Amino acid sequence: MNWTGTAMTLHFNELYDYLRKESTNASERNSSVHDWVGHIETDTFLTNARIFYSYFTPGILIVGFLGNLLSLYVFLSRNMRGLSASTYLAALSTSDLLTLMFYVTVEWLRRGLLYLRPEIKLTFIDVDGFCQFQLYMSYMSRFLSAWLVVAFTGERYIGVCHPLKRRNICTKSGTRRIVGSIFVISAVVVLYKPILSAVFVSSDGKHYCTTERDYNFVSFILDSIYAVLITLVPFIIISVLNILIMRRLIIRNKRKRECKIITEESIIRLEFTIILLAISFCFIGLNIPFFAVWLRNFLHSKYISNVDVLELYTHNFEFWQGVLYITRSIFYINYCINFFLYSITGAYFRREVKMLFTYHSLKRDSYSRCSLRNSRSNSHTPQSYL
Repeated sequence: MNWTGTAMTLHFNELYDYLRKESTNASERNSSVHDWVGHIETDTFLTNARIFYSYFTPGILIVGFLGNLLSLYVFLSRNMRGLSASTYLAALSTSDLLTLMFYVTVEWLRRGLLYLRPEIKLTFIDVDGFCQFQLYMSYMSRFLSAWLVVAFTGERYIGVCHPLKRRNICTKSGTRRIVGSIFVISAVVVLYKPILSAVFVSSDGKHYCTTERDYNFVSFILDSIYAVLITLVPFIIISVLNILIMRRLIIRNKRKRECKIITEESIIRLEFTIILLAISFCFIGLNIPFFAVWLRNFLHSKYISNVDVLELYTHNFEFWQGVLYITRSIFYINYCINFFLYSITGAYFRREVKMLFTYHSLKRDSYSRCSLRNSRSNSHTPQSYL
């Protein structure tokens, strides 16, 4: 009995150990299958993100080039070029065109077209000379676009919150000086990029336009500062000024209601100012997601240099690369959306656009005379843009 009991106990223990091992092996197999499925899902997400970027970006380029060219023509037209606001918006359209040409197009050729058609050879992009020039223009145009929005927001702040100072500060000559100063600062600030860049030749003979290896750390620091200067700093300034503008508009509107002084001109000015606030908020909303994801990936790539550690983060890295492609596509919208925002702004801009497709001189002469009278007498004045 004792032997039998002992034998049964031993048999049970062996069976228990066997079942526990099988359970552990099954768990490990399930974990391996789960990891494999997760890897497939991550690869699929990254692939879909790259496909989305590759097909979505050409649409942005087409809309952006057409929209900014039309906007530039309108703001330089006879009826609008005399306004200080038109100087800012014409400069912004020019900088957006440069950004689309030297940044968005080149990035799409590298990351989009070559992904769809890997057999295509784009050797002209990664050659000495063009490499440095393209980087310089792309960095300068993005810096210029960001700070033109800041300057335009600052002028609107002065026009709304300090109307007595507007006549002395917000003049056409003053606006030209501000735009010229921003251009010079942009040209000087980004000089480091072409100086620290060169064409790197890999072991398989491929050429890459990238940072000189001896200046990796310096370029990392300067690129980080540059990223903050074109995103975080403008974000803070624009947000603060917009809050002050909206606060003043609310107070002014309340006083006019109490005094029962509500004119059509004041309503239209309020509408234009609110829509112009939307322009700066679109700038913030379209820039911040890409900046946040780019900064996260950028810091990750700098601090994870060990191969074993990098392998542990491969799935996570591929996922965030996919997120970066999506947010990059959203960020590009910033350089093609302004035309639609201008069109919403008011009838004056829309009528100027319609004049592009009007070929009757009598209509143009009549419209010019009407615009001249309206600028003196009613609320449909170009000054409503401020």
